Amino acid sequence: MLNVQCSMKETDLIIIGAGPGGYRAAEYAAKQGLKVVIFEGAEVGGTCLNVGCIPTKTYVHSASFADARERMAQVVPQLRQGVEGILSNPNITLVREKGMFTDDHTVSGYTAPYIIVATGSSSKLIPVPGIDSPKVVDSTGLLNLDTLPGRLCIIGAGVIGMEFASVFRRFGAEVTVIEFLKECLPALDSDIAKRLRKQMEKEGIAFNLQCGVKQIADGEVFFENKKGQTESVEADVILVATGRKPNVSADFSNAGFDYDERKGIAVDENFQTTVPGIYAIGDVNGKQMLAHAAEMQGIHVVNRILGKQDNIRFEVMPAAIFTSPEAACVGPSEDQLKEAGTPFECHKSFYRANGKALAMGETEGMVKLCTEPGEGRILSAHIFGAHAADLVQEVTAYITLGATLQQLRETVHIHPTLSEVLIGVN
Repeated sequence: MLNVQCSMKETDLIIIGAGPGGYRAAEYAAKQGLKVVIFEGAEVGGTCLNVGCIPTKTYVHSASFADARERMAQVVPQLRQGVEGILSNPNITLVREKGMFTDDHTVSGYTAPYIIVATGSSSKLIPVPGIDSPKVVDSTGLLNLDTLPGRLCIIGAGVIGMEFASVFRRFGAEVTVIEFLKECLPALDSDIAKRLRKQMEKEGIAFNLQCGVKQIADGEVFFENKKGQTESVEADVILVATGRKPNVSADFSNAGFDYDERKGIAVDENFQTTVPGIYAIGDVNGKQMLAHAAEMQGIHVVNRILGKQDNIRFEVMPAAIFTSPEAACVGPSEDQLKEAGTPFECHKSFYRANGKALAMGETEGMVKLCTEPGEGRILSAHIFGAHAADLVQEVTAYITLGATLQQLRETVHIHPTLSEVLIGVN
């Protein structure tokens, strides 16, 4: 036993997973003087860089399927190289293998007082007959296609499904979306989500809402509509975009913290697991499955380890859907505020009244701001239209600082810009 202990390599912090949460935490910790060992069994950068948000955005901003494939092959390696550069810091040791817990302080031959689990998530498939058909793919499989499918059926109208629906329709594919819920993008304000869907329908995307998939056979998706009738859609490729599941591993039991295959690792408000000194950030804790959430959680955890205070407000978490036009949000929707019984006022404005939107030919869009009564503190923003993500990011800063609608209106905005639509709400 003594020889085993002596063979262990000691460090200050172990991180399992080099996705956005893991590599940003490693970078920040190293700059603070901590010695970090980070494990990654696949490519650095995680799902987001390699098969998620970055490749998807190259598709969003490409003119054709062929152009998207070419640009993705250039952009992803370039960004991956950037992450490799970050992890070349002298205080960081990158171990190119999957880190496995031996006990609560030991991972694959390294021991540390603090460990961060950042293993991410993977696609979640629905349990229906035919789900293993060769025509069925997840988002990674769709990005790896060499040819544009003539007919694409997408199961699920969440962020992934809606982004791919928008992109592949623009590339020329026939796109059909099947969604179990009564509206797309359930996290988005229902008014905004409906407007986005209607715009996508104008572009030729067919939506089947409140429909449950029952079977997939020979490139045909059979589903039950809201009237209980069976319908079907034929497709060359079927994308299953029904959410993601946390990447948990059997070796977690060696560390002793609580976790669930469906919900992920249980953590407290500071992302510490049920075992002191072990933290879980990003998708694996199931709280906020967003790359930027993982990054900020990692920074917060390192601050906790160092005994530093920060004022990161995790309840103020912006998100975006990069369809065409975009949609984005921060804070609770009008529906959620009503359900919670929170007093609020709703303020709206429209892109068609904005000079820059008219000049750009992007008049389809709407802003909805919810505030405390009397035009008080801004509670949320839900936006549909060109550059919605950028506009929501501005509002995020105001909400984080506790600003009021009046303070937003009194902030000078450049003319002509889309951001003027924010001060045009009434």
